[in-house]
Amino acid sequence: MTEPHRPRVKYVIGPDGSPLTIADLPAPGTKRWVIRRKAEVVAAVRGGLLSLEEACSRYTLTVEEFLAWQYSIDRHGLAGLRTTRLQQYRQ
Repeated sequence: MTEPHRPRVKYVIGPDGSPLTIADLPAPGTKRWVIRRKAEVVAAVRGGLLSLEEACSRYTLTVEEFLAWQYSIDRHGLAGLRTTRLQQYRQ
């Protein structure tokens, strides 16, 4: 049985509080992932702008990688996405 199709939203509120649309998301194939870009992708998935599968496909991410970003934001805020401080946040 298939899941009901959720209507796609036009925008979500981004990590900086401003509206975020598909056009505002990082370009597909992005190689350099800074905190802001990671947070935008997480906000887009949480808000229903993209599905998890669409985000992983668009940005060639694994589900585990995306979930790690989401967990880091939940646990440590945006600073948790900093790769230079990753060791400080691991327990």
